[in-house]
Amino acid sequence: MNDRILSLLGLAARGRNLVSGEFSTEKAVKEGRASLVIVGKDASDNTKKMFNNMCDFYQTPIFFYATKEALGRAIGKEMRASVAVTDPGMAASIIKHLEES
Repeated sequence: MNDRILSLLGLAARGRNLVSGEFSTEKAVKEGRASLVIVGKDASDNTKKMFNNMCDFYQTPIFFYATKEALGRAIGKEMRASVAVTDPGMAASIIKHLEES
């Protein structure tokens, strides 16, 4: 199941429906473009708290999933603590898989 979620993140990245990195993710949430935020389970407590509070305020779904290394590898980049999916349809599909796991 883990592979499926990471595969969908990779697909979103190739389709330009995903932003990664703390700055880009934060910007997407605040601009209302983020349909889903995923933060690595091994991200710092400050990072988790910041995104949790921000997503709560902007009413954006947030999940803590995989490692920073796995998130980065899935989207063809180096380690990423956070990613935001900007396509609502893709986000809904990923959320469905996240809730099942």
